[in-house]
Amino acid sequence: MKTQSKFISGTYGSTDVTFLLKIVTLEAIDNASKEAAIQSGLRHYSEMISFESVPEAGYMAIFYEAMSVGAARMGREVAALARSISNQMNGPITLASLVRAGVPLGVLLKRALSRMGKDVQHFGISVIRDRGIDSNAMRHIIERRPIEGLLFVDGWTGKGAIATELERSFHSFSAQPPKLVVLSDPCGRAWLAASGEDWLIPSGILGSTVSGLISRSILNEEVTGPEDFHGTVRWDHLMSHDISAAFVDSVWTHAVTALDRNIDLAQWTINDRSSHQRRSRQAINRIAAEFAVENTNRIKPGIAEATRAILRRMPQIVLLSSGEDAELAALRHLIREKNVQFQVVPKKIQPYRAITLLRKV
Repeated sequence: MKTQSKFISGTYGSTDVTFLLKIVTLEAIDNASKEAAIQSGLRHYSEMISFESVPEAGYMAIFYEAMSVGAARMGREVAALARSISNQMNGPITLASLVRAGVPLGVLLKRALSRMGKDVQHFGISVIRDRGIDSNAMRHIIERRPIEGLLFVDGWTGKGAIATELERSFHSFSAQPPKLVVLSDPCGRAWLAASGEDWLIPSGILGSTVSGLISRSILNEEVTGPEDFHGTVRWDHLMSHDISAAFVDSVWTHAVTALDRNIDLAQWTINDRSSHQRRSRQAINRIAAEFAVENTNRIKPGIAEATRAILRRMPQIVLLSSGEDAELAALRHLIREKNVQFQVVPKKIQPYRAITLLRKV
């Protein structure tokens, strides 16, 4: 197989991002069958995909409420991150957003850095837990751009599984550790973060309709060969519901305002990272001990990860920091809709505001 020669931008503008992904066709599998195959070790999660349904009206109303509150903060933090990157990086800057969650932030950072006069390009690439970074995508990038200016972009960190995978597999390309940039880093694994707070990043509670209509990445030898980029399914049935471009355009207006005001640089120190690493580890260990969890992949911490786990996986219980917190409205909506057990245990899950524990199958 030959690597796909036609590069795609999803439903973003062609100057916003280039996805280094191969569009594939893969039969969808239901969540229960997928969960059983993953937990039994029969198949890796990246080999399968579940059908993505149209977000229902009540859930979208909650999303737009989150947007009305969170877009301004996201814009300010994009500006703060961009100013910090500009201050710390010399020469060409290359953003490699981890699909899908990193892409909206990557688009906004690319716009901000371009506005600041930087030589910047933006790609969307795949990193898969236990399988590593897409080596074909990496080679494509470093053949064209200096690796010293390469930054990886994600929306947030959960418990650090993808950060660990990135660190492990990046060693094949550089003796230096990878530089990961995120909005929120509650587990303390990013090189640069706007904060360590687990907050409601609006794009974190939607799927492909805010990420260019692409699925999460796929690595299945039936549809991806050794010379191919990792795969993705394009969810064209959701085209009329897609808000990817509208979302980044909305946040961008706030980012421009913050850039014009010379907002302070984002700062993420060694002490910040170590403190959050310690607290994150303690929370994961508490939950693992209480629920006799042997495989911590079943623990999905943080508002975004907890929400996505209910949408895509088979939840056992959701742990919340509050029963009234407006930023947990989408989670509470899904809990009611899917009749999922929950507990309000704020001290037990700090620094997270929500954790979903997947059912053992």
